[in-house]
Amino acid sequence: MPVISMFYGIIISMYFIDDKRHKRPHIHARYQDEEAVIAIPEGDLLEGGLPPGKMRLVLAWVEIHRDELAADWQLAASGQNPFKIEPLR
Repeated sequence: MPVISMFYGIIISMYFIDDKRHKRPHIHARYQDEEAVIAIPEGDLLEGGLPPGKMRLVLAWVEIHRDELAADWQLAASGQNPFKIEPLR
């Protein structure tokens, strides 16, 4: 599971060939012991959750990096390493 970005204690990852369970492009966002699965590019919560402030940060980051996330999903879905994406600053 490649880490594609990290900011404010949040780790954003994409699993390789991870389209069976959720059947939509998505990222995994982890903060401490919590994890959220978030659809891209829409930002819909598919599973889990994060503290509200951290979730707002992740959703803002998804909005800013929609195109890069879509390109990374294509790579990861085909078993290739996705590119790193700039963190939220």
